[in-house]
Amino acid sequence: MLRWRNLPEVRRWMYTDHEITEKEHDQWFESVLRDESRQYWVIMLDEQPVGVANLAEINRAQSRCTWAFYLADQSTRGRGIGLATEFLVLEYVFRDLRLSRLWCEVLSDNHGVIRLHESVGFHREGTLREHVAKSGVREDVVVLGMLASEWDHQRTEVKRRLAERGEVQL
Repeated sequence: MLRWRNLPEVRRWMYTDHEITEKEHDQWFESVLRDESRQYWVIMLDEQPVGVANLAEINRAQSRCTWAFYLADQSTRGRGIGLATEFLVLEYVFRDLRLSRLWCEVLSDNHGVIRLHESVGFHREGTLREHVAKSGVREDVVVLGMLASEWDHQRTEVKRRLAERGEVQL
């Protein structure tokens, strides 16, 4: 994960853009292991690790959480892996955890990920203006959200799209 996180093509879309040291990574990893409001998964393709997905700020009292993912291996992009990841995370959040709301924050110029989220039913809920500093430049962040009731209406269509692609078996 440390090597992936420090790849320029991954780091570009994260809130922090400095190279993470091994010590920083170890401290972060230890904190994740202790934090019950977070969950992480390694995304696998053909038995090879290709990325990471996570939930954060899991709040059962408010029935919500936030999420993010990245694909570290460039060769996985455009193959439906992102769509499959979205499907599995949405199923987990709304069917297994039985939460009511899921949201995410995406840098405003990450058009591909915004389109992906919207294609499965996320709605733009707002823009956090100049929310993040990247290489000394302030960048806007788009907030997208989905409700469990919306996923109920979208899931069959998303599952059909995945089946049509034929690249990913759920």
